[in-house]
Amino acid sequence: MSKIQSAVTGPLPALPSFAEFYRAVNGYPPFPWQRRLADQVDATGEWPDEIGVPTGLGKTSCLDIAVWWLAAQAGRPPHRRSAPTRIWWVVNRRLLVDSTAEHATRIKERIECALKDPESAPADRQARAALAAVGCRLGFLSADPSAPPLDVIRLRGGVSSRSPRDPSCPTILLCTLPMFGSRLLFRGYGSMRRPVDAAMAGTDSLVLLDEAHLAPHLKTLLPALAECAPEARPFLQETRSRPRLVTLTATGDAAGTRFDLDQEDHAHPIVRERLDAAKPLEIRETSGDAGNALAETARDLILESDAPVSCLVFANTPKTARGAFGRLRAEQRLKGLPTEVLLLTGRVREREAERLRQKILDAEHGMAADRSTNAARERHLIVVATQTLEVGADIDAEILVTECCGARALTQRLGRFNRLGRHLKVRAAYVHLPPPKRQRRGSAKGGTGAEEWPVYGEEPKFVLQRLTIHCGKDKVVDVPPRDVAAILGSPRDNPGRAPEILPGILWEWVKTTTPPEGEAPVEPYFSGIAAPAYSVSIIWRVHVPEAGKRLWPSASDREAIDIPIAEAREALTGETVCRLGSDGVTLEKTLSEHLRPGDRVVLPTERGLMDEFGWNPYAAGPVVDVSLAKHGLPLDARVIERVCEVSIPSRTIDTALGFVEGDEEADAAERKQAVAHILLRIRESGTPAGWESSEWKGFVESLSDRVHQDRQQRQVARLPVAKPDREPRNDEFDEMSLTVNGAVPTLDAHGGDVGSRAAAIARKLELPAELVDVVARAARLHDIGKADDRFQRWLNPDGKHRGQVAKSETPRHRWEATRAASGWPRGGRHEDLSARLVQAWLDRDPEWGSEIERDLLVHLVVSHHGKGRPLVPPVADSSVDTVHGVVEGLSVEAPADLAIVDWRQPARFRRLNDQFGPWGLALLEAIVIRADNAVSAGADALREEPGR
Repeated sequence: MSKIQSAVTGPLPALPSFAEFYRAVNGYPPFPWQRRLADQVDATGEWPDEIGVPTGLGKTSCLDIAVWWLAAQAGRPPHRRSAPTRIWWVVNRRLLVDSTAEHATRIKERIECALKDPESAPADRQARAALAAVGCRLGFLSADPSAPPLDVIRLRGGVSSRSPRDPSCPTILLCTLPMFGSRLLFRGYGSMRRPVDAAMAGTDSLVLLDEAHLAPHLKTLLPALAECAPEARPFLQETRSRPRLVTLTATGDAAGTRFDLDQEDHAHPIVRERLDAAKPLEIRETSGDAGNALAETARDLILESDAPVSCLVFANTPKTARGAFGRLRAEQRLKGLPTEVLLLTGRVREREAERLRQKILDAEHGMAADRSTNAARERHLIVVATQTLEVGADIDAEILVTECCGARALTQRLGRFNRLGRHLKVRAAYVHLPPPKRQRRGSAKGGTGAEEWPVYGEEPKFVLQRLTIHCGKDKVVDVPPRDVAAILGSPRDNPGRAPEILPGILWEWVKTTTPPEGEAPVEPYFSGIAAPAYSVSIIWRVHVPEAGKRLWPSASDREAIDIPIAEAREALTGETVCRLGSDGVTLEKTLSEHLRPGDRVVLPTERGLMDEFGWNPYAAGPVVDVSLAKHGLPLDARVIERVCEVSIPSRTIDTALGFVEGDEEADAAERKQAVAHILLRIRESGTPAGWESSEWKGFVESLSDRVHQDRQQRQVARLPVAKPDREPRNDEFDEMSLTVNGAVPTLDAHGGDVGSRAAAIARKLELPAELVDVVARAARLHDIGKADDRFQRWLNPDGKHRGQVAKSETPRHRWEATRAASGWPRGGRHEDLSARLVQAWLDRDPEWGSEIERDLLVHLVVSHHGKGRPLVPPVADSSVDTVHGVVEGLSVEAPADLAIVDWRQPARFRRLNDQFGPWGLALLEAIVIRADNAVSAGADALREEPGR
């Protein structure tokens, strides 16, 4: 038993005060408002609707409060627990310098450290005790005592992303608005388990919406969704049955309760220093190209400085940012000093983003807020950014240049400038340009003219008016956080409208197995009609398989860039491109104009369109394939020449793969010699474009001389790295997963383990006893359809294992051949047979359960691989056999023909949605699915433990 396991199985330790926990995590005491909010939430069991704390005063501490509050409620009876299990931190756009994600990770790591390794935990005994106590109490909430007490998940982009493995495990999830909104509406970007992800977003969740003014439509969407299922009866405590939204914004206008600073906060010396931080803002009205104007203004302010400085330039669009960046980068030196210029937009991969983050947060040359003001700089640092740095970035520039914008955006941009009030010499400029287009809104006759700017509409005109009113003759106005609201006045932004959510529209989204053609897109419902977040994800690979074949390794969010769909179509005009199919791994071809929102496009690296700063439709150079470092180099002559810039004869490649002329095979010595020659040539090559020398050296030295080869030729052969990343599991092949704990489990044993784990999760979530019973029973019976003789021959082709088995040890490359030999039809679903056997048992025991419990039992069995919502698609089959099983001691049988469709399932699915609500039903499915995933991955069975 691990130290974490032993720590959470005894009596719950006393809860430390919030101040003690906060100090233990952060190393310093909380501000008065942080302590007061924690006490208020704990006393009332409710969060305020809006938290109106200015930027720079530690709003990320809402995570500390949420985690501490959840720990405070551990052990409470079901009717008294109001703290949600999951804490979502949602922002409107992707953040590249995300201090919130780093803070969430720090909370997780310090709690784990105090439990697992007290010697490396904080030296302060009281701090260790506070962290350990919170960790133990969080661990008590999770069904699995071996799991970390707190999980942290960062959803980076629209390609396959991780979601909570256990619905009962306390979890912090950090994501963008489209990632959360699409999951909530059963259309999760990159989601392979849409019902599971919908349940994780739509139930038992506290949603902290950062700078909520950037996402006003989500605030109205959540209550409207509840009205779409008015008859649903929640089985969780009321406040946990649906998301609880809390908006975080200093420029909001909440209709509900609002939490603000009070007199004690204003008297606090650090708070006072930050509220009164000098922020002199010069108004510069000009015309011409916006990028040139921003660059020229930044140059002027830097030249007026006495020493190297950090300068942050905000542009409103990526195009303008690129223009300003290009102009400034041409300045190799400013005032005789070297100058480094960086570009930050949301359109960058994780690899390139990490390099940019390191430079921006560098302790000596960067602009991190905690950088010592006494540290001398050797060069100027200029960062040109879009709105991606407005929120979540704990940075502190000495010079700020911003394009004209709205009041809320300007408030946020000023928050990244002299953030802590420690800089003595600071300068800022507000560059106001006329709108690029003039258009007349209203009726054709007598309509009022309206000047509109990209992104911000008419608002820059009013911001300029307010700033002009308060500035002096020198065109400079000081805008400290304390006065910014009074100076800028009420925001006049117009978020536009969002379509009205209707039950019929939601019902179409809930049907995740077979989404209907022409369904309504989800984006306008959380992003608005005017500017819905339609985007596609793009990844680059040195080897793109043909259509119909699987992409290997599977796409990951770390290698993807999310691009507005219109830009992607324009950059790829007239081209035929490959995108991933609905299974997330199989490639299909389509014309660029036929790309759909949420598509995942795979481009060859030689196509370009990206540089070291991210998406660039004018970039023609090759792009680095970031999957290589984690999985190895394709053993293909063209790929090796493209990546390594060395030429390998085709005969050498063939020999390494085991082929020589004619039908002869190369012997082991010949193959080994060929691989050695290839590796030698690669290691002698220079560093390719786009790679850093140390990065390239580490990669080539990690290449193994063991060739990874797929005999079915569904994947290109590779020289793998010594420790490749584990390939994520795919739903279509779950039944053929690897052996569990070195042994092939029987059907009964596997079902029993999944049933006990599902029951433990359901109890920890505090489901009613009757639902716990149905969930556990469904989990226990979920795989009984695998008793089909054909499926058993597929799992156990050599007959070496006695009895009926649940898994297989057949090598991956033999899956298709053994399936064909077994007679199991391609695409057949064993869970369809499982449901038939369960229904046969119910027919023989009409007294068991209520009508809704009987429906639920069948549905949870048939949906445990995400099918049956509302149908399991039939496959070509002509079996006249029956499948036999034992359910609750009774022998039952059912037709084995997988061409038969259960036409009762759609009505059953509808009744269950009406009863439990779409997200409640999805949560019940998620419990069974995640229990099965955990046991199939080798997790130990969960049994009831004293004290848990």
